[in-house]
Amino acid sequence: MAKQKNTKKQKKSKTNLDGSAKSQAKFSKISNEKKEAIGNVVRELVAEEAIQIVLYLIGKTKVSEFTVANDLDMEIHKARNLLYRLYEQNILSFIRKKDKIKGWYICYWDFNEKSIPFLSIKIKQQKLAKLQDRLEKESNSTFYMCKSACTRMDFERAMEFNFKCPECGELMDEQNNARTLEFLKEKIKELKK
Repeated sequence: MAKQKNTKKQKKSKTNLDGSAKSQAKFSKISNEKKEAIGNVVRELVAEEAIQIVLYLIGKTKVSEFTVANDLDMEIHKARNLLYRLYEQNILSFIRKKDKIKGWYICYWDFNEKSIPFLSIKIKQQKLAKLQDRLEKESNSTFYMCKSACTRMDFERAMEFNFKCPECGELMDEQNNARTLEFLKEKIKELKK
C-alpha cells in the first residue's frame, strides 16, 4: 500500500514539474518589459506580494487555488485573499466548480493578460489627474509653515490658528513653494510621455 502511495506522489510531482517547465518556457518568452509592466500594475493596484501569484499563473490555465497556495508556499487564506483582490482589478479570472467527492467549491484561476495595458493606462491617467489637481492647488494657494516644519497649512487654515503652529506654537511664515511647483511640473511631464 505504501509503495502505491509513493508512486502516485512521484507521478504527481513529475506532472507538476512538466507543467511548470512548460509554463516556465512560456514565461521566459515574455519580455522583461512586459514582466515589469505586469509587476507595476499588480504592485499599484493590489500588493507587492501578489506579483508572485500573477507571474506563477503566466502560461497556465485553470489552476486551483490550492495548487497556487501549495506551489508558492502560502497559506490558503492568504492566497485566496490575493487571488480575489487580483480578480477585483480584472487581472485574473476564475471559474468555480463543485468537488464531487467533498462537495466543496473550488476556484480555478487564469491570468487575464489583455487587461494589463488598459490597467497601466488607467493608473497613469489617475496619477496624472492627481498631480494636476495638486499643481492647481499649489499654484492658486499660499501656504504657511513654521520654522520647525511641523505642519503646512493654506491661508484660510493658518488664519484659523492666527498664524501660529498648532504643534509647537511658533509663528508661521509664508512658504515659497516654487520647488514644489517645479517638481510637480516635472512629474506631469514624465507621465505625459
